[in-house]
Amino acid sequence: MIIPSIDLMDGNAVQLIGGREKAIDAGDPLAVAERLAVVGEMAVIDLDAAIGQGSNKDVITELVRRYPCRVGGGIRTVDAALEWLNRGAARIIMGTAATPEILSQLPKERVQAALDGVDGKVVVEGWRKGTGANVLDRVAELKDLVGSFLVTFVEREGRLEGVDLDAARRVVEQAGGTPVTIAGGVTTADEIASLDHMGADAQVGMAIYSGRLDLGDAFMAPLVSDRPDGLWATVVADETGVAQGLVYSSADSLRAAINERKGIYQSRSRGLWVKGATSGNTQKLLGVAADCDRDALRFIVRQQGEGFCHHDTWTCWGDDNGLPSLERRLSDRLKNTEDSSYTVRLADNPELLAEKLVEEATELGASQTRENTIWEAADVIYFTAVALARNNIPFPEVLSELDRRALTVRRRDGSKAYRTATPGSEK
Repeated sequence: MIIPSIDLMDGNAVQLIGGREKAIDAGDPLAVAERLAVVGEMAVIDLDAAIGQGSNKDVITELVRRYPCRVGGGIRTVDAALEWLNRGAARIIMGTAATPEILSQLPKERVQAALDGVDGKVVVEGWRKGTGANVLDRVAELKDLVGSFLVTFVEREGRLEGVDLDAARRVVEQAGGTPVTIAGGVTTADEIASLDHMGADAQVGMAIYSGRLDLGDAFMAPLVSDRPDGLWATVVADETGVAQGLVYSSADSLRAAINERKGIYQSRSRGLWVKGATSGNTQKLLGVAADCDRDALRFIVRQQGEGFCHHDTWTCWGDDNGLPSLERRLSDRLKNTEDSSYTVRLADNPELLAEKLVEEATELGASQTRENTIWEAADVIYFTAVALARNNIPFPEVLSELDRRALTVRRRDGSKAYRTATPGSEK
């Protein structure tokens, strides 16, 4: 599959040729990330830190907070690696520092060893210094110590001349089952499909930034279908993961959905179908993923209006329940200017809401029975939901924060986890 790349220099997203000549300045990395994140995890590389001429730490911190990111560039110590892991990086990318001594102190599955090569020889310090080491030899040395590899063919990077598929195949074979991502020269959808077929992901930058390769085409390159019409079954889910319905996607609908970031599907009877175009129940596409067999898709959408089903229910199996339903009920009440419910009174009286939160949390902490614990927990969740609704904060953002905290890493010697100075990091 495709891994979009965001290379950072002087606070901007850039693309370099051969790691030296700036060819494209794409501007605000957050705007770039919003467009690219729809296809999944991204690689964020701090070129300034890699070269030793500065840092883009603040913008990377914000990118990691918003999206699943692999973070690389200038990570050369255990503390630096742990800091990014604790900030929520899906994995960190390490080059020269990927030594047995350092790797032994980090969670293997979240470390990607970066091997940047020119004509098969490893280069370091922002690709500016040769080491004489062989890329394949380094793969053999590290494959049992890291969770994956990022191998970049520097002589092809940014030149749009195509990837060296034979060299990529040798890397995959040498890795012996350790996942591999290939970068440098990837230009066409066919190349992405070929890499996927051999078991490698494709990290792509220049081809997408230049417009040479469409993001939708890049994503769908590895997809297959056993249907005569070539369509892909597509499960549509809301932000909390609740399945809303089953539809179909075609190459045209998927390309449009990814590029417009909307719920756009292929109707088997009516052609291209933009959800909500007539009903007003529109969808913002937050993410699309292929299943393990590459023959089915999942759309994660932000649903507006009554819901997904044409019967005006949230799902095609009827109305849902739980947190998403609670959130919508509270939001509707707060929007109703004639509503005088307890929920509205709480939202209009922050002091009362704060008092009730403290009261219910105290009662939950003191609860001694299963039944009472459930009752008090429901109270805490309700008042929390009111606090979120009055500030227009959706529950999925809270759940994402919990997911990020779950990525916190503890040192192997059992000492206190390395913590960053972020809100809630003491939890």
